[in-house]
Amino acid sequence: MARRTSRRGAEQGAVRRRRLPMRYLLPSLILVALMAMLMLRGFVHNEILADHRIQASAASDRVPKNILEGGPVIDTRSGREDSVKVPDHKLVLTFDDGPDPAWTPKVLDVLKRHDAHAVFFVTGTMASRYPDLVQRIVDEGHEVGLHTFNHPDLSLQSKRRIDWELSQNQLALAGAAGIRTSLFRPPYSSFAGQMDNKSWPVTEYIGSRGYITIVNNTDSEDWRRPGVDEIIRNATPKGDDGAVVLMHDSGGDRSQTVAALDRYIAGLQDDGYTFDTLTASLKVPSAHTEVTGPDLWKGKAWVVAVQASENTTSALVVGLAIIGGLVLARFGLMLLLSVLHARKVRRRGFSWGRPITEPVSVLVPAYNEAKCIEQTVHSLTASDHPIEVIVIDDGSSDGTARIVENLRLPNVRVVRQLNAGKPAALNRGVANARYDLIVMMDGDTVFEPATVRELVQPFGDPSVGAVAGNAKVGNRDSLIGAWQHIEYVMGFNLDRRMYDMLNCMPTIPGAVGAFRRSALKRVGGMSDDTLAEDTDITIAMHRDGWRVVYAENARAWTEAPESVQQLWSQRYRWSYGTMQAIWKHRRAIIERGPSGRFGRVGMPLVSLFMILAPLLAPLIDVFLLYGLVFGPTEQTILAWFGVLAVQAVCAAYAFRLDKERMTHLLSLPLQQILYRQLMYVVLLQSWITALTGGRLRWQKLRRTGAVGLPGGASPGGGAPQQQEMDRRPVG
Repeated sequence: MARRTSRRGAEQGAVRRRRLPMRYLLPSLILVALMAMLMLRGFVHNEILADHRIQASAASDRVPKNILEGGPVIDTRSGREDSVKVPDHKLVLTFDDGPDPAWTPKVLDVLKRHDAHAVFFVTGTMASRYPDLVQRIVDEGHEVGLHTFNHPDLSLQSKRRIDWELSQNQLALAGAAGIRTSLFRPPYSSFAGQMDNKSWPVTEYIGSRGYITIVNNTDSEDWRRPGVDEIIRNATPKGDDGAVVLMHDSGGDRSQTVAALDRYIAGLQDDGYTFDTLTASLKVPSAHTEVTGPDLWKGKAWVVAVQASENTTSALVVGLAIIGGLVLARFGLMLLLSVLHARKVRRRGFSWGRPITEPVSVLVPAYNEAKCIEQTVHSLTASDHPIEVIVIDDGSSDGTARIVENLRLPNVRVVRQLNAGKPAALNRGVANARYDLIVMMDGDTVFEPATVRELVQPFGDPSVGAVAGNAKVGNRDSLIGAWQHIEYVMGFNLDRRMYDMLNCMPTIPGAVGAFRRSALKRVGGMSDDTLAEDTDITIAMHRDGWRVVYAENARAWTEAPESVQQLWSQRYRWSYGTMQAIWKHRRAIIERGPSGRFGRVGMPLVSLFMILAPLLAPLIDVFLLYGLVFGPTEQTILAWFGVLAVQAVCAAYAFRLDKERMTHLLSLPLQQILYRQLMYVVLLQSWITALTGGRLRWQKLRRTGAVGLPGGASPGGGAPQQQEMDRRPVG
């Protein structure tokens, strides 16, 4: 019994392990639903399964003579070969290719004004998209016929495709008006005398499926737009003959058709003609039959699905326009303000104020950083600015504190505490710091000798409460590292220049930032309310009236995640934490003073560019894929390369500002195709977590200790790392 219970527990555990994580499942379901909506939209817009081929003329020796010389109503049901003419002084107006939201209502208005009735041969695509118009046609006493779903030349199609075209057309008609019809007009049809050996077998097959084929014997040729007078002349029958008159209420500009119709009906009614439906003119039962039961509900479901796809696609198009505008506006703003920022801080004689020469306390919160901490501390002791180093060991279990203590370096202290998280470690460090200027960094980060000095110079301006440094990716020799390198240089540091000029810097990077002790004290220190304590403290600084600026020369080399799983965990925490921070400080929007200024300027910009825009950005790639498959392909490719070119210009300028090698930008197109998709899904997962009230715990990334200073120099002057660990950044 115990063994059986154990086996059952193991099996249940295996099931739990195999279960698809929600972070994959929900984004995947959303993506599948989105693509399904787009596919359905393409289907009903003749972009999928459409066949625009037209059969060339053929001989007609196998077409019965009575059909070629007969009337426009052809009945091949149950093996018949009958044709019927419309009685004298009776005209059956027929309108093809609709319903159209622009022209069908105008045609119906003219018919109603003259108390005339007609037959509308609708396509399934248009009936699915505009079911209300089909219902209006039926309600106002007109007849409806089938004109296939996708409007292909049926003489080029298989019987299976013909059946499909008919059944889909009937499905749309059932969903739109709750009826079926027995009337059918083949696309590209003409007079009965034009039927040939290719179209006649189709007509026979259509009859075997229970349909009466309606062609015409008076063609207005309104599709040519020859002018109102010519349309009337073409549509007028000879003598007193009755006729089936061909017109169109869709497929282009039908203003001439509407204008001609008004004069045409009025004139022929004065001549004694009547305008009625086909079955009324022939005095036979209506072609309509009511649909009930499952067929009705299938039709209704189809129409609802099409309407949902139409509405979804319309919303996506609006979203694409918005995101396109936001992306271009952001790039333009970044370039403009980055140029101004560079000119400002690089002009000769620029100074933040008095030079800062007093000692600085550098805080290094560390949790299980044994592989990195030695390089980090050695890089700090090489600083050209007087500092004290405080390593706050947050309950490490790998001997991090002991490694630092064994170094026995001057001005380096270790403070131990039970594991309480990074914010608590930083607050503990502030409490133990001797000096008024506090530099904070991560335990996996390496500083250059000038980093601390450059980082604290802005404090020469007494209004500056915090400074953001220039965080750079050290392990950039892998593809995923190179992509993050582009992101850091362009997406983060170029952004920081823009936000600096707008005085709404959203985040001081945890890898390299500096604070006034008095400013930290006024805002209550580092908070653990969010997972993005760096964004939280930065917004708090703004709300308290302090300036937050960017020091471009304060470079810090940090170890970026080296696997997709690690990157996912980091960015998930960042994006979710940013949402938490914005929500926490939401009252800034309605407050006065500095808090209100950031709330009404900084918060909208941060929300727009860091949360909303990235969330909508996948629309660019979704429509790229859709356009590549279903067209217009050339315009789609040009648009995508246009966006890529704008990004490349911004990235090149950012690399020039940071004096980085341009060769890394060779992977920019691949980054846009692959890396960006991962960031989309991460942000979507963060939104889902936030909206569902989920909680996200802190996730510790695995470190390799692979990051050193540029050029390969060991921070502490010691022996080089092992070959497999030599992952220094390319200078």
